Amino acid sequence: MSEFRSGFVAILGRPNVGKSSIMNYFIGEKVAIVSNHPQTTRSKLLGVATRKDWQIVFVDTPGLHKPRTRLGEYMMKTAEDAKEGVDAVLAVVDGTFIGDHDRQILAELAQMKCPKFLAVNKIDIANPEKLMPQLAKLNDCGFDQIVTVSARRGDNMDTLLELISGAMPQGPKYFPDDMMTDQPERILCAEIIREKALNNLRDEVPHGIGVDMLKIAKVREGLYEMHADVYCDRASHKSIIIGKQGAMLKKIGTEARIDIEKLMGAKVDLRLWVKVREGWRDRASDLRTLGYADE
Repeated sequence: MSEFRSGFVAILGRPNVGKSSIMNYFIGEKVAIVSNHPQTTRSKLLGVATRKDWQIVFVDTPGLHKPRTRLGEYMMKTAEDAKEGVDAVLAVVDGTFIGDHDRQILAELAQMKCPKFLAVNKIDIANPEKLMPQLAKLNDCGFDQIVTVSARRGDNMDTLLELISGAMPQGPKYFPDDMMTDQPERILCAEIIREKALNNLRDEVPHGIGVDMLKIAKVREGLYEMHADVYCDRASHKSIIIGKQGAMLKKIGTEARIDIEKLMGAKVDLRLWVKVREGWRDRASDLRTLGYADE
């Protein structure tokens, strides 16, 4: 009888390379929000993949970048801390463009004393003629395995997961079979609302968006009432988020409600308010309120 294997795997890379999409694929459910905007992931998020013979706890992290706010500093500390005590590292690069920042990140991760895997993502949209020379330059980057994948389409994702699971040490089952993430409902719901805002708003707005879940109450069996504040850090952004006659906020709320109802397995009465909190990304009290600060 084979021994049960388990371990923790940190997923690292620059912003917008598809780290959260890769983790969601491995888990089999959407536990991390996804958007085309860089720095969508702001906090460490655990995603648990369990099979008959193994359990892997993936640690999704914010994209590695040069911070410009206290929120950015928190995000970078979160990513750096995720390296500690893991059993393997999964680095991710975007196959449509592998730049100097990627190579710098890979050089630093190559020094870690654990199994190291590199996923070259987005091969479904990458230009093969441009991709092949870049892949050749990665052959000596110090990683144990390099796999070209498409998290969106599923190309080679099962192969990558099999390689990672094979590198896990013998160990216990850290979480129950039906547990997919360590995040409480309050955080998951806030992140869903933020995702819908990110995907609907113009480029200059999303970085200043934060969501504070004020209330989650069970009204009766099969129905929840939820209230949330949507923070923006500029007064000029408030009208953009609300939209003409409230149309944009209604659209964000409707899309969020659909996903939250799937999460909760019940109907949801979701009510959103938009509040201007100038400079909240540099204010410790606001960062704590939104969960972007160490306890």
